[in-house]
Amino acid sequence: MTTDSTRVALVTGGTSGFGAEIAARLQADGMRVAVTGRRAPADDVAALLGDALFVAGDLTEPGVPDRIVQEVTDAFGRLDVLVNNAGRRHAGLIVDTPPEELTEVFALNAIAAMTMTAAAARAMIAQGSGGAIITMLSRLASSGVPTLTTYTASKGALAAYTKGAAVELAPHDIRVNAVAPGMALTPLIEDWLADQPDPEKALGDTLADIPLGRLATPADVAAAVAYLASPEAAYVTGASIAVDGGYTAR
Repeated sequence: MTTDSTRVALVTGGTSGFGAEIAARLQADGMRVAVTGRRAPADDVAALLGDALFVAGDLTEPGVPDRIVQEVTDAFGRLDVLVNNAGRRHAGLIVDTPPEELTEVFALNAIAAMTMTAAAARAMIAQGSGGAIITMLSRLASSGVPTLTTYTASKGALAAYTKGAAVELAPHDIRVNAVAPGMALTPLIEDWLADQPDPEKALGDTLADIPLGRLATPADVAAAVAYLASPEAAYVTGASIAVDGGYTAR
């Protein structure tokens, strides 16, 4: 992929898991990169991120998305790519999930991504040079899985938002797409496995449902994001790329 050191990317939740791998991949492709998180990255992640700009912030707090975009544009002079990666997993039966948990999950997984999209779009429109916005969904956004209904609903909301935003922002040459990863050994999935009565069986059952027979790697997911962020995807908008080993193709 052609490198381009003039383009700037912002990756939310870029201090661990998919986010850190995505940030590193975009840097490898020649982009200048900023990452967000509530806390600074751990030493091993900081080494992976190299000279990426870290901007601290809780995306669920009012005004934070606009402040983060302003800090990035102040530092780099522009913003060309936003990757909405920040999120949290939730497991629990519908009948046992209190309203406050619903609010917390949607606040980060859905509303924060929407407000970040709006903040980034305002900056891109002001620049007048277009841009790319990529939102991380989940393979489960199009599948029903017991105990994960709240989580999948928050991702499903973003799937619909992606299509609407793609159409609305197209006149400004801002492309809006999504990536729907399958399971990978990120901290979120490791936490989920640790909570299972039999983690080894849970992992085996999961692999049995994946036609390619393995978990995704963060690099698999980062490659799809890098494509959508690149000029090679100049005619792609309103799309969602499943990176799930065939799980949703069954």
